[in-house]
Amino acid sequence: MTQRSIAIRNVYVMMAYAFRAIRSEGNDRITAEAFDHLHDLFAEILVRGVGTQVKRGLHRDYLHRSEALATIRGRIDITRTAATRSTFRGKLVCEFDEYELDTPHNQALKSVIVLLLRHGDVAAPRRAALRRLLPYLDAVTLIAPTSIRWRTLTYHRTTATYRLLLGVCELIVRGLLPTQDAGSTKLTSWVSDDAMSSLYERFLREYYIVHHPELSPTGSTVKWDYDDAGALGAEQLPVMRTDVTLRRGHRALIIDAKYYGQSMQAGMWGKSTVHSTNLYQVLTYVKNADVNRDGSVSGLLLYARTEAPAQPGLDVVVQGNRIGARTLDLNRPWNELSAQLEDVVTWLQS
Repeated sequence: MTQRSIAIRNVYVMMAYAFRAIRSEGNDRITAEAFDHLHDLFAEILVRGVGTQVKRGLHRDYLHRSEALATIRGRIDITRTAATRSTFRGKLVCEFDEYELDTPHNQALKSVIVLLLRHGDVAAPRRAALRRLLPYLDAVTLIAPTSIRWRTLTYHRTTATYRLLLGVCELIVRGLLPTQDAGSTKLTSWVSDDAMSSLYERFLREYYIVHHPELSPTGSTVKWDYDDAGALGAEQLPVMRTDVTLRRGHRALIIDAKYYGQSMQAGMWGKSTVHSTNLYQVLTYVKNADVNRDGSVSGLLLYARTEAPAQPGLDVVVQGNRIGARTLDLNRPWNELSAQLEDVVTWLQS
């Protein structure tokens, strides 16, 4: 991106927080390495993560099968046996469960590794390392990356270690999908704004969950504070969902994460202003959340910093509520970036 710069190692840190893999075995040293391309970072995470998973044991699950067999296994499907006339071939259609590697989690891993190998800008050593992983996934079906249903991939005790790996895979598929250009298929060198926006929002929420659980960080729903008496069509009001809400005592801070190519808009007479729709949105959240009208709820637009000369630096009190807009410089060293995140918490001070 020409309008925004993010240190690649910080992208990894963001992913580690977002996908709850802060202490992933073997991955913590990644932040000390230098990467020329984001594809290289993705490849390194998959190489280390899948390699560790192979040693630990790839996820297996009981999968339902229905096949015509010469010997009985499981339950005989009499209807299908008759319909396919399997008995004439000396077989019976049986239904059974098989404990296999061909699970949706492994299918997603294999498909994205192949996608990265075919179209990614990956250095030769990491490309070779990715290829060495594929034999371990021979028994896994290769599916189209676009057919993966990310929300159906659940995580429990046996699949918890897949969370970061599949989070990376989702970023690759969502942000680095092959596009047809003059008859050639290629990957872009960066992740789409849509994918990065989702990662940025998730990273912010998880950072505060890890470091400030006492603030009860959550993405919450703000109820419209309307008068029930005489209200018509209230069900038509849109849902207000916050990206991150922090609470300390009776005070609350609503953070709206914004990842744009431009964090400011051109106002009258060439003056740069905060995006009006963003400001109206956070103000609406705050005024409806502050049901006691005591100014205990504040709102902050937290933009990913761009390279534009004008940056948000708003801090005002509007009708008793503190409203602001500032940036988070994702290209700074991690200790400076985390200091910026910690400074946001001061908004909850009485």
